[in-house]
Amino acid sequence: MAGSQPSREKWASDFPRWFDWVLEEAEVYDYGRYPVKGMGVWMPYGFQLRRRITEMIRDVLDGLGHEEVLFPLLIPEALLKRETEHVKGFEDEVYWVTHGGLKPLDVKLALRPTSETSITYMESFWIKSYKQLPKKYYQIVSIFRYETKATRPLIRLREVTTFKEAHTVHDSFEDAERQVLEAVDAYKRIFDSLGIPYVVSRRPEWDKFAGALYTIAFDTVMPDGRALQIGTVHNLGQNFTKAFDFKIQLSDESLDYPWQTSYGISDRIVATVISIHGDDRGLVLPPSIAPVQAVIVPIPAKTPEDAKLVEDLTVSVERALANAGIRVRTDRRDVRPGSKYYYWEARGVPVRIEIGAREARESKVTLVRRDTLEKKTVDAEMVVVEVRKLFDSIYQDLYSRAKGYLKGRILRTHSLDEAREWIEQRKGIVEIPWCGNENCALKLEEELDAKALGTPWPLEPAHNAKCPVCGKPAITWMRYSKTY
Repeated sequence: MAGSQPSREKWASDFPRWFDWVLEEAEVYDYGRYPVKGMGVWMPYGFQLRRRITEMIRDVLDGLGHEEVLFPLLIPEALLKRETEHVKGFEDEVYWVTHGGLKPLDVKLALRPTSETSITYMESFWIKSYKQLPKKYYQIVSIFRYETKATRPLIRLREVTTFKEAHTVHDSFEDAERQVLEAVDAYKRIFDSLGIPYVVSRRPEWDKFAGALYTIAFDTVMPDGRALQIGTVHNLGQNFTKAFDFKIQLSDESLDYPWQTSYGISDRIVATVISIHGDDRGLVLPPSIAPVQAVIVPIPAKTPEDAKLVEDLTVSVERALANAGIRVRTDRRDVRPGSKYYYWEARGVPVRIEIGAREARESKVTLVRRDTLEKKTVDAEMVVVEVRKLFDSIYQDLYSRAKGYLKGRILRTHSLDEAREWIEQRKGIVEIPWCGNENCALKLEEELDAKALGTPWPLEPAHNAKCPVCGKPAITWMRYSKTY
């Protein structure tokens, strides 16, 4: 194999501009031209990428016994306010519908910011006994939050169009805890399949999901050194079921409030796939989710005889790949091959197949892998086997590179000066010994001008370390980073 490793200079040095460019160049998501701030349009190629990712999520959840549902977008004000801590957490972010045509509504309706209240309300009608539990629902829908921070396409939106929220019901705290572990494992499977590296943290008490007992979060580090939350899992306890006076019969025939969990993934999963794997040429997609997994580029021939050989081999190769279940496209446009290469490289197609007169005469094809641009000539009859081998290699190499990148973006230190320098230079996540006192953690947020992401989950002791704020023995590590 021969080739030159694509550059990631622009990807690393000017990530915001690179990200906007790749969304436009690859025709993923049109953002900024739709006349409502914080909302964008999924274009056909981007929608196919989104669809492949949501199908992967569905496969994982369905395999674990979840059932997909679809709830109304509108939530009555009284319903949203049933759980007081919950509504306080969202009161500054809710969009309200106050009119039907020209007529004021009797009841204010919220555009769904999340669905714990509406789903709990309906569950109280559906579930009466422990014999029906555990019950696991999920939906993939739009949610709306009035973000006051600077919005960013797919990362910080006012309409999140790909919000996967799962909601589960259990007859005991212990079973809800088991569900938290299952949800964390499910997210690991999803992110691992996409080659996305992550750290798992227990969010601080002051930053947990509103209405939850606690929150477990997945974070990764983007090319600009900022941490991005990509998934959360919440143990809701009995907070919402008590708010709705929702009780079930237990095995001992007593009545009690059931226990709940919820967990979510958003458009950020697409943003992360794009950002973690991309380079200066555009998208670099894991083969499993690429809308087009292989593109065939026939090279124009100089004679009619050679042109026929090229076309015949192109048709044969395309048919073989399609019959093997590989998503293949043949680019017969009347433009120069170089322009075709640029077009499909920007879209992150994992493998390009070049067929010229010389290859056609020998019944061979040239394979070019998108991540490294390395080339390999193989017998045409082996194209399916060789392309699948490349798919495996591309995924493994992308994931290995991404994990190496994240590892280099995490610093564990006892030195406040070293931590401050790491944060100021936006190198990623810093881990500092923490005594467990909330005031000390908040003081460090001020000192570092960074957000506390939480403590490692499962808990990691900080042996023989002291809190840099109060000097008391540390019990674990607190993670900090610049965030979106």
